[in-house]
Amino acid sequence: MNGPLSVVRGAVKRFLTEHPPGRVTVAVSGGADSLALAAVVGRLVPGSCAHVVDHGLQDGSAEVAARAARTCESFGLMTKVTRIEVTGTGGPEAAARRARYAALRPSEGVVLLGHTRDDQAETVLLGLGRGSGPRSVAGMRFFDAPWGRPLLEVSRSATRGACDELGVTPWEDPHNVDPAFTRVRLRHEVLPLLEDVLQGGVGAALARTAAQLREDCDALDALAEAFDGDRCAVADVEGLPVALRRRVLRRWLVAEGVPELSDSHLRRVDALVGSWRGQGGVWLPGGFVARRVHGRLKVEPVQS
Repeated sequence: MNGPLSVVRGAVKRFLTEHPPGRVTVAVSGGADSLALAAVVGRLVPGSCAHVVDHGLQDGSAEVAARAARTCESFGLMTKVTRIEVTGTGGPEAAARRARYAALRPSEGVVLLGHTRDDQAETVLLGLGRGSGPRSVAGMRFFDAPWGRPLLEVSRSATRGACDELGVTPWEDPHNVDPAFTRVRLRHEVLPLLEDVLQGGVGAALARTAAQLREDCDALDALAEAFDGDRCAVADVEGLPVALRRRVLRRWLVAEGVPELSDSHLRRVDALVGSWRGQGGVWLPGGFVARRVHGRLKVEPVQS
């Protein structure tokens, strides 16, 4: 039977075969998931890099980053450490994620992230709880250039086992056991309870559900892209199935420069077509408003 390190290696090999990269960088936190990924990439792709991001949110973070960098160097990876400043709205998790992705975004090639099947299950549950639509419940993609997630079908226990095989001691982030974070409570309270009540396999089932939804979403997105009618003409879009119509409207709004559209925003714009009662405009992120005027949809900046 294959050991954990072999499981991780097989997942990375499959990813690299399906998505042949040019330059490969591994995002490393020092935790088990990213270290197991870095170790395998160091052996499979000579000349690859590791990029360690120090968020500076905890005492001793610089030492943690330096230790992770030394470990990656022992795997044969060229290593870079970047200290970032975490600021902005949306809470510390969201702010840290934005800053981290901005620092990691490469000028070329692919950045591999250590998200596992367990992370995917938590993401699906978060999306379900927030009611934020199928895109959210569909979870993370294996490849969404420049980001690659080769371990989405690998359990967290396998990455820990891989580190044991390697003789590597991963960093245990204290934030990962802090119940102030919703994801931590899902990990340590909700998922174990679901596993107990449903007699196991919940994490894998949620990951399968995400994969199925991604396939459906991709099919609908392709149909929306192929739509050759006038996206602003109510007569052209009102007869479309609702799921397809909303995607057509989303593409139109994004093309007009509207940022960070939520499911709620999109539903209100769609109501200008599917539930028209003469209502007023829909306020959108970025200082825009969408209106229906004489059978046509228009989006424009809010007049100050």
